[in-house]
Order: sequence, then structure tokens, then C-alpha cells
Amino acid sequence: MKNMTIGEIIRATGAQVIAVDGLEEVLDRTISHITQDSREVTSNSLFLAIQGERLDGHEFIGDCFAKGVAACLSSQVIVPKNGSVLLLVPDVKKALLKLAAHYRNKFKIPFIGITGSVGKTTTKDMVASVLGQKYDVLWTQGNYNNDIGVPLTLFRLEDHHQLAVIEMGMNHFGEIHALAEVVRPQLGLISNIGVAHIEYLGSREGIMQAKCEMFDFMPEDGVAVLNADNDMLITLEGRLPQKLRWFGVENKKDVYADHLELLGMEKTKCSVHTPLGSFDTVIPIPGEHMVLNALSAVAVGLEMGLSLEEMKAGIENFVPTKNRMNVMKLDNGMTILNDVYNANPVSMKASLDILSNAQGRKVAILGFMGELGEFAPKMHEEVGAYAAEKDIDLLFCVGKLSDKMVQGAKDGGLKEVYRFDNQEEFWNDGLAMLKKGDAILVKASRSMAFEKTVEKIQGVN
Repeated sequence: MKNMTIGEIIRATGAQVIAVDGLEEVLDRTISHITQDSREVTSNSLFLAIQGERLDGHEFIGDCFAKGVAACLSSQVIVPKNGSVLLLVPDVKKALLKLAAHYRNKFKIPFIGITGSVGKTTTKDMVASVLGQKYDVLWTQGNYNNDIGVPLTLFRLEDHHQLAVIEMGMNHFGEIHALAEVVRPQLGLISNIGVAHIEYLGSREGIMQAKCEMFDFMPEDGVAVLNADNDMLITLEGRLPQKLRWFGVENKKDVYADHLELLGMEKTKCSVHTPLGSFDTVIPIPGEHMVLNALSAVAVGLEMGLSLEEMKAGIENFVPTKNRMNVMKLDNGMTILNDVYNANPVSMKASLDILSNAQGRKVAILGFMGELGEFAPKMHEEVGAYAAEKDIDLLFCVGKLSDKMVQGAKDGGLKEVYRFDNQEEFWNDGLAMLKKGDAILVKASRSMAFEKTVEKIQGVN
């Protein structure tokens, strides 16, 4: 990050200074690193004392003072030591957003905001891969897409960056509004409107309303890039002040694809059509939904002045994030479709689509999908029914509401279905049913930590 003085941080956040040393000496002190992890602090760090679900950052301020940290941003009064400074604010997260907005304003480069119900992280990575063929791009790492992750991403900006691609997540109204006020994107991309987080937003209409908060701080001469195949997003035609650019497979508007062909479980071939011309490409990850991700990246690339050759190269050099539809060929003769990072009904069905094209016995190990509220039982049942519809050979349902998934699968005619209360039960009684040559999909919501099951399968002899 670019250096900021403590005085600059005070002006941006409105913090009250608590210092042992003289104030003038403190104000000129330089900050070159911002973190919420006390293990990372140095003498040039600003430590963020964030109250989390499991840990309270205020408990680690003493450790930071002992390490000689430059300053701590805190909502509790703790007397500083070793020449450190305490910056007192009513709410650390809100102060962090103010500071990130101040830092963002140091950069006169295009900012691209990305959100969506399903696949926004893969979309963000694909966009960054495409834009990276022409520009020096900063983009969100992993899922740093909330009111802590977005500021920390922005603090990684340096003078050499020419573009910033920022993912924005949410599960309640107002969250993307707050992030968009900080990022102020010139281009906003919504990958789709599904049912993720419907527990808190009540309906798909509510989900779209929350996602569209990204446009609250976009200029009227900005660009909204939208999925033309999504039944909710298509209704935004003529309703936004920004210029609209569409991508899709079914609806052939601005950027679209045809001649889709799955190349086993590893790649997807298609032809991409744009106002500049067309090109054939092979996406190094399977699934029609990945074609939509590639098309969205092309739509953004067009707005950013990339050539067809640069966009094709960006797609074909794409590397997926760990645990997001990674195809793993094991020494024990099995193939894992590792998609454990997260799950919702739409992404579950998309992953089952890919599994259905596998060679050998098709095995799905599926777990609980969170944040579906009153819709959860029905949606788990629907996923089970979809597994039967796609002729999955063997289905393991694990965790909460797995009984509903089993019911849907059996009602759909799937014969080999097994239920387990937790992963440990599956490891004890289900792993032995796997065989050499199996193609195995492993997928559940993040809370299930299904990467542990992937590790167990890797160890099957």
C-alpha cells in the first residue's frame, strides 16, 4: 500500500488520539501496512481491533503494543505502550470503510464492481484474467468481499495498478450499498440473481434489490454488465441510468456464445460472438455456467478496450480458485470434482450437470446448503430430485436436511442413496463404497468444511 500518516488516518476516520508521546511527532508517523491479524503487525502497521463472531480484536491490542505497532484502531480505551498510538472510534468497521474510501480516492483508475448470487468469485477471477492481458490489475483475493475484505483489498492498491476488480458480497440489505459507497465503480457486473441468502432477503426480488445497490454510487455514464439469460436481471432493461451491456447463451444480445461442447469434466469449448467479431475458445473449466462467466469477462474486456486476441488469451489462461470446481485425478484411480468452497441450489445443480457428463460411475457427496430459511427443506429435496434426474449412480447426503435430499432422490427413482448425520459418519461407513474409476462430486456450504472429506478421499487405498 501507499504510505499514509497517522494524521491522515485521523482526518479520514475522525478518530480520537490516545498517545504517550507528543502529538506532533505522532501525526507524522507513517503507516505502510494495515491488518486485523495481530501476528502480522510490524512497527509500521495499523492494527484493526475488529469484533468478530469468534474473536475480539481488542483482546490482542496488548500484544500489538508489545511488538511496537505504530497504531491500533479501537473502540475501547486501552492505554498505549512502547511508543504506540491508540486511535479511538465508536465503530472500527465503519471507521475502516471511511479510511478505505479515503485511500481509494488516491487512485484515478477504473474500478470494476462484481456481485451475484452464484459464481461471483469465479466471475471476478475470470474478469481479472482477461483484463490482465492488457493491464496491471488488482483484484479481490479469495472471498475478501465484505466490509472488512473490501477495504483490505483496496489497501493493496499501488501506483503501478491500472485497474481494480472488486468483488462485493452480502446477505442483508444495505451491505452492498455501503461497499459501493467506498468503491464507487465505473463498471458494475451482476453475474446472476439466484436464491443464495434468501433467508435474510425474503425473495428473489429482494435479492435483486440488494445486488442492485451496487449501482447506487456508479456514475450515470458508467456501464452495467448483466446476464441476459437471468429472468430477473433481464427486467432491468430500460430501468437503469447507466449504459447496459448484456451477455448470455440463450439470449443473443451484445456478447453471446454458441456451439457449446463439454470436453470431459475438464474443459468447455464454445464460440464467442461480440460486436467486434467472433472467436472460438476452450475454457479450462467445465460447465455451461462457466461459459457465462467467460462471456461476462469478454463484455467487461470490450468496455476496457481489449482486442479479441487478448480476451481469448485471458479465458484460456484462466486458473480457478482452490476448491472451486477443481478436477483432481488421484493416484487411487478416482477423479474428484472438488467444489467444496460453497453451495446453493443453483450451483449444486450446475455441478451435477458436469458430473452427469463424467466417464465411469457418477458419485455425488452433497451436504447442507445454508441461508435458505423457510425454503431450505424444499430446496434440499429439489437438489436430491435433480441428482436422480441427471442419472447419478450413487448419492451420499450429509448433515442437516440430508433427509430431505434423500427423499427427493428416492422419489425421483435414484436407487443408491445414503444419508449420514455428519462427515465422520460418512468417513466411517461411506468411504469404503468408493471404487477405482469413480467420478466424485464433493460439494456443500462453506460451514460444512467439506475439504476434509476431499482429503479423506485422497487417502483412500
